[in-house]
Amino acid sequence: QVQLVESGGGLVQVGTSLRLSCAASGRLFSDYSMGWFRQAPGKEREFVATISRGAASTFYVDSVKGRFRISRDNAKNTLYLQMNNLKPEDTAVYYCAARSYYDIHENSKYDYWGRGTQVTVSS
Repeated sequence: QVQLVESGGGLVQVGTSLRLSCAASGRLFSDYSMGWFRQAPGKEREFVATISRGAASTFYVDSVKGRFRISRDNAKNTLYLQMNNLKPEDTAVYYCAARSYYDIHENSKYDYWGRGTQVTVSS
């Protein structure tokens, strides 16, 4: 198993940036493909981005392409989400998740989840 803990959320202004982190512990971090998801109030959880185990491949939902960047440091057992040019519609609880395979055609079935970190973008 792997345990995931998100951090870095907060209240920010429109157009600014924020970097989320997801610290992993337990099994070898590099064994897992990782993803970021978000859930806004009253809405279903939404896929944001995914990265392969060795970081060679990434994939994003259209709404964040060009603004968000997913990355990972396997030596530090940490996943990141750099969020730039934030918009009010980015307001949500952000979750990281892990699974053993990378598949951009299936973006919901992850095995391990963190508890989330709140991001609020104020206009």
